[in-house]
Amino acid sequence: MASTVRRWKFRPVVHLLLGAASLWVAGVQAQTFPVTVDSCGEKLTFAAPPKAALIHDINMTDMALSLGLQKSMVGVSGISGWYKMSPEFKQALGNIREIAPKQPTLENILAANPDFFFAGWNYGMKVGGDVTPTTLQKYKIPTLVLSESCIHVDKARPRASMDLLYGDYLKLGTIFGKEAEAKAQIEGWKQRLARLPKAAGKQPLRMFLFDSGEDKPFTAGKYAIPTAMMEAAGGRNVMDDVETSWGTVSWEAVAARNPEFLVLLDYQNDGGADKLLQLLQKHPLMQHTDAVKNKRFVALRYEELTPGPANIGAIEKIAKAATR
Repeated sequence: MASTVRRWKFRPVVHLLLGAASLWVAGVQAQTFPVTVDSCGEKLTFAAPPKAALIHDINMTDMALSLGLQKSMVGVSGISGWYKMSPEFKQALGNIREIAPKQPTLENILAANPDFFFAGWNYGMKVGGDVTPTTLQKYKIPTLVLSESCIHVDKARPRASMDLLYGDYLKLGTIFGKEAEAKAQIEGWKQRLARLPKAAGKQPLRMFLFDSGEDKPFTAGKYAIPTAMMEAAGGRNVMDDVETSWGTVSWEAVAARNPEFLVLLDYQNDGGADKLLQLLQKHPLMQHTDAVKNKRFVALRYEELTPGPANIGAIEKIAKAATR
């Protein structure tokens, strides 16, 4: 929210205010280059902020837009082919073009002539595919890899925490000379989460995320950010011991853990979250779980459940719905 600066009559106060403002601006502009950040264990060094960034997926684009990087963006990919964009997102995106509605090809990327790519494994890149940090480096295009996805190339990663969002957001801000702004935003997010009510003396609510799938459910495991989000909301992911970020499990395993609360991924098409709930209500095992019997759930969009600014509001939604 924009604040209003009052005009004071006393010049000494004006001078103090102007002096403080100058110091604040100087602090924001104090970041110097080159800067180096970590990307899945690889060091990326930037002599100056990129001027033609290409960002993949709606959640990573959300990060870039919230940092005000529009003037430094040459394009986005992987949005319109999968998701419905909110009016606010469309307005923030403006005239930045989408080079591919789903997965970008190497040809798509090179045609956009970017000097930076932000994507992840299974978020625009595939291990062994044509679009990887290695293939793009041949064309002098550095790639920041989404930290949540690093588990696909580094099995020694720590379990999910909110640092999956905070760390990447700070890296992105640092790369574009907006480290101070990124730190301020992260601090604001942490304060919002700190205000969530804590359920003293109670066991964490058993939660299960249902993304899709009939024969086997696709869900979030130990390394996916929804595990950290559920914990921030006072719950626990019943699949938090599954050694992956996103993947399939068995219905038997889920039902045996008897989730008390559901997080349903609403792709806003083909029935959305309602269709997922109906599937669970008819399932011979899941219909007997506490969450399904009591219809305790929250529906969240893709960008709310993948690392990005929308995570914070989503955690607040989970916490609110879980206390009803």
